[in-house]
Amino acid sequence: MFGRRSLEIPSPDRALPGRSETMPVPERHTVLGNPLVPPFPEGLDRAVVALGCFWGAERIFWQLPGVHTTAVGYAGGYTPNPSYEEVCSGRTGHTEAVLVVFDPSVISYEQILREFWEGHDPTQGMRQGNDVGTQYRSGVYWHDESQRAVAESTRDAFAAALAEAGFGAITTEVAPAGPFYYAEPYHQQYLDKNPLGYCGIGGTGVSCPG
Repeated sequence: MFGRRSLEIPSPDRALPGRSETMPVPERHTVLGNPLVPPFPEGLDRAVVALGCFWGAERIFWQLPGVHTTAVGYAGGYTPNPSYEEVCSGRTGHTEAVLVVFDPSVISYEQILREFWEGHDPTQGMRQGNDVGTQYRSGVYWHDESQRAVAESTRDAFAAALAEAGFGAITTEVAPAGPFYYAEPYHQQYLDKNPLGYCGIGGTGVSCPG
């Protein structure tokens, strides 16, 4: 439908136009029972990360203590309200991402990012395992300067651990959080509804320092 997939992120003027209509999503998380969309209770914080196929990535986070809800969607791109097929074409600029809404009095942003770094291989560029394309790139999308500082410090610490273990340089995109566009309903909590579904996510076996 969209032709040969590119491994380069398109410029904003070459991205698909998208649409103004937002994606309808289920009312509640199938595991946690809480709403997927704002408004969220006062005092909660948000993290947006990308670590390959979002089916398996989401499950990493909904199992953590202090996580209020999670959702999968698209981040880091240009096309408003893209479809899965459009993101997979490589012509929206987005990567498959997970929104994690958490209670910082129970679990810190640094702990969320520890799970992120250890949950995939952040050295693979525009792929994760057998999944190839710009939509599988690694990313951390920060919401304020405090999150930016944690993202950069944990990246640098994990990069040193990876280098010591013989891995290459980290290719993770660390950037300001733009809009998070929710993915189609059938993607949400996919590995709860389809526990045998394939997902190529996997880590390096290297633990975060500290």
